Amino acid sequence: MGGSASPRIPDPCPCGRPLPYAACCGRYHSGVPAPDAESLMRSRYSAYVRGLEGYLLATWHATTRPSALDLAAEPAPKWLGLEVRAQTESGDAATVDFVARFRVGGRGQRLHEVSRFVREDGRWYYLDALQG
Repeated sequence: MGGSASPRIPDPCPCGRPLPYAACCGRYHSGVPAPDAESLMRSRYSAYVRGLEGYLLATWHATTRPSALDLAAEPAPKWLGLEVRAQTESGDAATVDFVARFRVGGRGQRLHEVSRFVREDGRWYYLDALQG
């Protein structure tokens, strides 16, 4: 008998952490504050995968938040994976460098972004993106 296979995670979290969705980003989508900027960024990626516009807007800083998102626009991307490359935190500011892979209309694409986050009243918010 060969090596043992990894146990399959039921309803794996889209963010790439080896946890079920409910124990990972699902808890943040249900209202638990993300403990750090990377967790917020991962939960926002999972929200894009699951089409949770309300969560995305609620975790976007008020000074840069758009009035609405249109995640139902066609052609809709199919999100394929997330790679966090680096994160930094200094007091109430943080950055997360990541690459998200997706497909639109059969064409694979990569979004490389360095996202900036701020913490206000104990909660992290997405502020904006620097060029990746």
